[in-house]
Amino acid sequence: MDTLNTFYGPDKVVPQLYNDVVVVFAGCFVACKVSWTDLQALCRRAKVECIELDVKKSSFDDYEVEYIADYIKKNGKEYFFIKWKGYPESESTWEPRRNLKCPKQLKVFMSDVEAALRRQQRSRTTKDTIELDQRAVGYLIQKAKQRQALRCWETQINKKSRHKGRIYVQNEVDMEGPPRYFTYIEDYKVGDGVEITPTALGCECQDCFSHPVAGCCPGLAQHRLAYTNRGVVRVRPGMPIYECNSNCRCGPNCLNRVVQRGIQHNLCIFRTDNGRGWGVRTLERINRNAFVMEYLGEIITTEEAERRGEAYDSQGATYLFDLDYVDDVFTVDAAYYGNVSHFVNHSCEPNLQVYNVFIDNLDERLPRIALFATRYIRAGEELTFDYKMQIDTVDAESSRMDYSLAAADGPSRKRMRVECKCGVESCRKYLF
Repeated sequence: MDTLNTFYGPDKVVPQLYNDVVVVFAGCFVACKVSWTDLQALCRRAKVECIELDVKKSSFDDYEVEYIADYIKKNGKEYFFIKWKGYPESESTWEPRRNLKCPKQLKVFMSDVEAALRRQQRSRTTKDTIELDQRAVGYLIQKAKQRQALRCWETQINKKSRHKGRIYVQNEVDMEGPPRYFTYIEDYKVGDGVEITPTALGCECQDCFSHPVAGCCPGLAQHRLAYTNRGVVRVRPGMPIYECNSNCRCGPNCLNRVVQRGIQHNLCIFRTDNGRGWGVRTLERINRNAFVMEYLGEIITTEEAERRGEAYDSQGATYLFDLDYVDDVFTVDAAYYGNVSHFVNHSCEPNLQVYNVFIDNLDERLPRIALFATRYIRAGEELTFDYKMQIDTVDAESSRMDYSLAAADGPSRKRMRVECKCGVESCRKYLF
């Protein structure tokens, strides 16, 4: 739920509603667990003015459409059955179109009406008269509640996010709602048996790009700056990237701080229509070699990854990403904790490439996994990476990096073959 984290102080008067009775407590200290719009609707319904919520006497008779539950058209006149925000379903009312001031909501609803009729193989043969049966109405209500749940999830994601890019959520394919057992995170979750030691060193540069001091942080990569002055990666895949860290004297606008700024493009988690579940598309163009996102999750040991992998294999899916930059010791598991990268699908011809990045931790066994664009990506295009990506080892730091998602096959078990549905001409037919 979209909740308020605001605490009303001792000088506030907070209205509390119990069984439609308003009880006002003076001098209380309460953490509000009701969404902002729901609380506004409750105050208007109870005729309670609230400065913080911008509820005044003049707005007591304002009503907000929560969703549209039914539709009828007789003799060319349209009526909509409205569930009002803050009111029980028993108080829903039929309203003519002229009473509704929600054009976007109406447009989406009418599209759902068409879908409901198609599901029943009915058509609008009579333009002046349309009446929906119970099955169609049930579909419309279910679809409306699904959109509400997805909007709440979208709001939660963006409230947690500290980056510039906004994440949108869309499902126009089926009735699937937000993942039930998935927690969206903004940084790695450290699992049992894993210890991350932050670096105590930082560069002394005022301008790391124009006037680096003693090689700056890229000195760890033989003094090669990983990024151009436009912030796109210029080192070859397989080469490590050393960004400036929290101990460096340079500011947040340093050109050697790219991955740590987070997602910069607006992205959309969407439901695919070919059986691949959720996917991610970009809502704006992305330049070649630009940073797109990190692959985040829970960092676990390879022993724990082996145990979890057996369970994931039985489900025909996995989110285990081996951190085998120098040693196959740790794995990132994004099954239950992760960010938008959790929903990025595989392709045998991907438009994203994996890089190892080091920022506040220089342990070569624990790189951050960053995804950069391999080419220019158009707005609306789905983002993909190769779950079995191979790196040309010429000039690469490590000769054994394969950047494989779920590559921990291990001698104790044989990985199930998972069919690939990327659809490209060069498709290998199987993910693993």
